[in-house]
Amino acid sequence: MKPVSLAYGKAGLEIMVPDRAVIIEPKSLAGLSNEKAAVQKALRQPTATAALKDLVTPADTVAIVISDMTRPTPNHKLVPWLLEELAHVPRTNFVIINGLGSHRANTQAELLQMLGPEVVNTVRIINHNAFAPEELVLAGKNSYGSDVYLNKTYVNCTFKIVTGFIEPHFFAGFSGGPKGICPGVAGIATIQDFHNARMIGSKHSTWGIIDGNPVQDAATQNCLLTKPDFMLNVTLNGKKEITGVFAGELIAAHRAGCAFVKQHAMYPVDHPFDIVITTNSGYPLDQNLYQTVKGLSAAAQVVKQGGAILSCSECSDGVPDHGNFARILKMRPTPPELLAMINNPEFRVFDQWQVQAQAMIQSKADCYLYSSLDPQTVHDAKLIPVTSPGDALTALLQKKPAASIAVLPLGPLTIPYLS
Repeated sequence: MKPVSLAYGKAGLEIMVPDRAVIIEPKSLAGLSNEKAAVQKALRQPTATAALKDLVTPADTVAIVISDMTRPTPNHKLVPWLLEELAHVPRTNFVIINGLGSHRANTQAELLQMLGPEVVNTVRIINHNAFAPEELVLAGKNSYGSDVYLNKTYVNCTFKIVTGFIEPHFFAGFSGGPKGICPGVAGIATIQDFHNARMIGSKHSTWGIIDGNPVQDAATQNCLLTKPDFMLNVTLNGKKEITGVFAGELIAAHRAGCAFVKQHAMYPVDHPFDIVITTNSGYPLDQNLYQTVKGLSAAAQVVKQGGAILSCSECSDGVPDHGNFARILKMRPTPPELLAMINNPEFRVFDQWQVQAQAMIQSKADCYLYSSLDPQTVHDAKLIPVTSPGDALTALLQKKPAASIAVLPLGPLTIPYLS
């Protein structure tokens, strides 16, 4: 047996696994020795556009779109460095828009944690509200026939910056780039269209695929209707240190970042496994059960049909309580019945996409969860609760002593795929 450290909450977790277990982690990348200098260089020598400082005038109203508390984007570094680079623009001309998509608003305490007191006390900050029609404006229509509603404050600013971080994404291929705008600052009707059952069910709507991926294509089309003037995205290692900086014109800079991530964060294997142990990359990504589906999806890429997935995800923020995720999970008694309900074109409820993704995983493997949630909550979510990941693994091995095992200590920060 050998110990493996799993990313779980803020403290981590250790589990003993058989020596034969395959450990699937990102290629070891050190954090940049001088993160600020690397960001400054990227802002001054960006991809496919002029230096940021030269693009913005003191008269511009500048929107900086950030990702919310459920993402590990180092907003507390990136935003101050952006403001410093644009010191010729009055602080009163800036607005920071927290790109929540359909997530809950972040509290003042959380914004302080995300951005630091100097930024919070000197710059206007708004939580995007996808459910407030008066805060949205129709930007146009995409080729899928969707009306695209975006945050009115964002649309009305004369210079738009989108930030974020790039990692493999279970629907859109990769995060970052256009996704900072859609779903980040999109209206709920647009978010629902963007995540409809047909798009989520496409075989191309999965990890690591850009070309031909309808989810990525819709995000891009929606974003380009009111295109950001500048993108600043980063990549991170398991310690949440910056490993790469990608800045400039949205599409070109994002594609460069995706190529970098695919090289370092996707892991080919030559056979599927009976048991896959996964995480959701620890805090802040494993704050709730909704986000935990991503780690399950990463494991599902290489689990055998009829196999088992054991997820260790703290879920300190619950299911969460806001949204429809928990309610939809209770609408039908089994994952196949949930899939049938969601695939009915007449069914249209926001958060259905996450339930659809979970049910698709459960049609392939039994899903066990070690978390801080009470067992009934886990049962209600159609998952199997466990009180000890070690005991759960022992029980699975008693059923199949020679089972092949893979471990994803950092969950969806590494995406395995069958080569």
